Amino acid sequence: MVSNLTFFAATTTLDKLQNIPKEFWLKAGGAILAVIVVFIVIQKVLKINKFVLGGVLFVGAGLMWFNWIYHRTEPKFLTPLVDRIAPFFPSAGAYETKQSALPGESTKKK
Repeated sequence: MVSNLTFFAATTTLDKLQNIPKEFWLKAGGAILAVIVVFIVIQKVLKINKFVLGGVLFVGAGLMWFNWIYHRTEPKFLTPLVDRIAPFFPSAGAYETKQSALPGESTKKK
């Protein structure tokens, strides 16, 4: 008789699922939707002309690279490489430094 009472007092899987917060279900649903969207996008990208796709990726990677150099927000492992290349390109602080000098003054120290 005692074992029958414990059977009815046990929580069911449905009770456990109902106790999970709604935020979890929203995040889980969003993650599943994101995976589906990624697969759809990959299928569409595979149908694009490879020459056009390569050009778009090259331009996008170049913009990202020059943005890293300009703002110095590159990943840590690329810092030694960017340190060598950065002097040849403008940087974010150079314009403000040049504008802060009085007209006719040289910004370089002699």
